[in-house]
Amino acid sequence: MSNEEEERYARARHKMVEEIREMALEAGAYEPAPPISARVLAVMSRVPRHRFVPEAESYSAYFNHPLPIGHGQTISQPYIVALMTDLLQVNKQHSVLEIGTGSGYQAAVLSELAGKVYSIEIVEPLAAAAAKVLRESGYANVEVKAGDGSLGWPEHAPYDGIIVTAAAEEIPQLLLDQLKPGGRMVIPVGGYYDVQQLLLISKDREGNLQRRNIEPVRFVPLTGGT
Repeated sequence: MSNEEEERYARARHKMVEEIREMALEAGAYEPAPPISARVLAVMSRVPRHRFVPEAESYSAYFNHPLPIGHGQTISQPYIVALMTDLLQVNKQHSVLEIGTGSGYQAAVLSELAGKVYSIEIVEPLAAAAAKVLRESGYANVEVKAGDGSLGWPEHAPYDGIIVTAAAEEIPQLLLDQLKPGGRMVIPVGGYYDVQQLLLISKDREGNLQRRNIEPVRFVPLTGGT
């Protein structure tokens, strides 16, 4: 890729981050929500989203809206990626489980903030493609596998954070079981034709769960055994 193209993508990322910042501030005017943290926005300004979308969509990679990635799936709106990432509050001592790898973009963002990211994708071709682009882009602390995300990944549990990038009709109990005390889960809940709600689930040191509604969202459905 030429320097001119890299600079064009860098400018597009900067514009995208400014739009995310403005959206977060607007949302905070109506809800008691803080703006998205500077550390998350800094990561969003670095991760090359154009590598995680089909070539035909690369021209619009930094538009602040979802994009199709094939197999009936989408890459989430950048604002939603930033919001969900920020809600997890992960750091380099944390391990994170992602349900729904998709193109791998959300995993790449988490990779720069967490110590280890485990990501599950039920569509095998997407899992393989995401693993390849993550590996080639240098995100060595991300492990991807094809499988049923509703079952979690018990071999590496418990997790400091769990992020679900598809809407569940109910919160899968197996995922709650794999969340570490003191951990957080961010998950959209609701049927495909219903109003879905983005939820933040916090587990305290005694294992009690607290639930907070964040905002209405629209995600593809979580498929699998639940």
